[in-house]
Parts: sequence; structure tokens; C-alpha cells
Amino acid sequence: MKRWILSISLMTLAALLLGACGGAVGPKISQISASASSGTNLDISYENALPVRNQLLLGTLRLDESAQPLSAAQAAALLPLWQGIRGTMNSGAAAQAETDALLKQIEAGLSAEQRAAIRGWKLTQVDLQEWARSRGITTASGNAAGSGMGSGEPGGGQALSAEARATRQAERGGSAESGGLSKALVDAVINLLESKTAN
Repeated sequence: MKRWILSISLMTLAALLLGACGGAVGPKISQISASASSGTNLDISYENALPVRNQLLLGTLRLDESAQPLSAAQAAALLPLWQGIRGTMNSGAAAQAETDALLKQIEAGLSAEQRAAIRGWKLTQVDLQEWARSRGITTASGNAAGSGMGSGEPGGGQALSAEARATRQAERGGSAESGGLSKALVDAVINLLESKTAN
């Protein structure tokens, strides 16, 4: 009889514990699902995907030729953020967390439709190379890409060896070549935003 009562008690306790755990885990899972479906991050899981920074850059340029270009107000809000990104790229001293925070602010400055358009384009390294070719930027080597990124910026990376440039880009999740194109993209986006705020 005592064993039977003990067994019932243990089963009841186990059921209560499982119920309590289920209740604690449930909200966390739903929060994760809501966060994942909120569209706050661009997709970088597809083959040859550009990093978020370059998706935002190239996507912003494409938006200007689409039915959803940036407004003057958006341009005014995004301009200092992209200038901040350019500053971190030039100095090479910014923490990744600082860059990520700027990119999140930039992404938040786009409308849901604009973000959806950029996600839908699934921008790749091929798109980046085509953009570079259309503007006469050479991408055959790290040095050539480096020469395409100078465009009036002091220090544009020339003081670094090819190995040092490659290391810096690897730390930022890109190649030496894509790094040069990133700087050219940043300049192009900043020029676009400045033209929109000047009107």
C-alpha cells in the first residue's frame, strides 16, 4: 500500500514539474518565433549571399530605380548612419558591435516594403560584380579593388599590405576584393543620399 501511494505521489510530482517546465518554455519559444518572423534581419543563408552591409548598400541603390525609392526624410535620417559606417571602414578600429548597431538602425530606417524588396532580390557576389563593372571598377585583384575604393578618401587602404587587407576583411566577414567594392558602394550610397537631401 505504501509503495502504491509513493508511486502515485511521484507520478503526480513528475506531472506538476513537467507542466511547470512547459509553461516556462512556451513563451520563450513563441518569442523566438515572433522575432524570426518579424523581418528585422536580411537573409544571408542562400548561396553566395552578400553580407547584410552590402545587401543594404546595393539594395538601397536598387531601390532608387524601383517603385519604392527612399524619401528625402529617409535619406536625411540614413545619411549620418552610412557616414558612420564609412568612418568605421576607414579606421578599421571599430568594434563589430558598433557596426552591427549602425546596420540595424539603417535597416530600421527602411519601410517594410523596402526591406521586403531587398530580401526578394537575394543579392549575391555576382550582383556586386555586375554593379562594379557597370561603373568601371576593376575587381580582378585585391589591389585593383583597392584602387577603386580610394575615391578621395585619405588612406583608402593603400598603407596596408595585401595580406593585412585580406585579414581585415576576413575579420569583417568579407574578402579583400569585396571590401574594396564595399567602400565604393558606401560612397555611391552616400552620394545618392546627399543628392536626395539637397533637393
